[in-house]
Amino acid sequence: MTDLVLALDVGGTKIAGGLVDRDGAVRRAVRVATPLESAERTWAAVASVVEEVTRGEGVAGVGIASAGPVDVERGEVSPINVTGWRGFPLRDRVSELLPGVPVEVAGDGPCMALGEHWLGAGVGSRFMLGLVVSTGVGGGLVLGGRPFGGRTGNAGHVGHVVVEPDDGERCPCGGRGCAETVAGGPWLVAWARRHGWLAPDDADAAHLAAEAEAGQEIPKAAFERAGRAVGLAIAATAAVVDLDLAVVGGGVAQAGDLLFDPIRRTVADHCGLSYLDGLRVEPARLGGRAGLVGAARLVLG
Repeated sequence: MTDLVLALDVGGTKIAGGLVDRDGAVRRAVRVATPLESAERTWAAVASVVEEVTRGEGVAGVGIASAGPVDVERGEVSPINVTGWRGFPLRDRVSELLPGVPVEVAGDGPCMALGEHWLGAGVGSRFMLGLVVSTGVGGGLVLGGRPFGGRTGNAGHVGHVVVEPDDGERCPCGGRGCAETVAGGPWLVAWARRHGWLAPDDADAAHLAAEAEAGQEIPKAAFERAGRAVGLAIAATAAVVDLDLAVVGGGVAQAGDLLFDPIRRTVADHCGLSYLDGLRVEPARLGGRAGLVGAARLVLG
């Protein structure tokens, strides 16, 4: 019997897959862009990743990290940034590809948090928030040293903490002024363009970060604003669940101090309660592997 599990990480930008062993080592990883033209095109990409990663090899289980919201009990997903998937039966569709193999589904934020807590920046933390700042902003909680999904499995989805209640952008979730509408990569770029940033049509958050590093004021302001939004989301969550650590990963977090400096300043400004003394904000250590490692942990136990 193999000890390898198939891990999948499905989001609005990419679909990743890999074989993961019991020590958390990722083998034979595959990554493709997420096609968003239709629900079935997105599913076809997931199926192709499963086929390419497994190559007919048996696996002991499948763990899936998906952008949320998710319905853990039903195994259905409704990623905000994958508009064709609403109540999409991802667990059942994957089970059809690998009959008889147990399949678990959780949000990408909870899986990132689980992976970082197991093998990354969260090792030893008992009350941790993991955040993914990428196309959107997701999150997950580890409380008392154990993953905490709440009633539906979506606890820690801090991208929808409201940080601009009065004049914020309308969010695809139906709310207004969510942290995601400030710090999510496409939102960052759109804000910078509206405020005069001149860049090629295909410029993304990485281009914005490069120009901020070069000293351009509008890109710097965009990251300052994004960091403040993430910091407010961390501070609000910390006050409610008494955190000792926030671990921040995802593509936008690759901007480094451009994002982390305003996050940490904002957390310091808004976490004045005595029980929040010592709350740390750290960059994720597992990089793009965090979601896969956490997804694997769902079935490795």
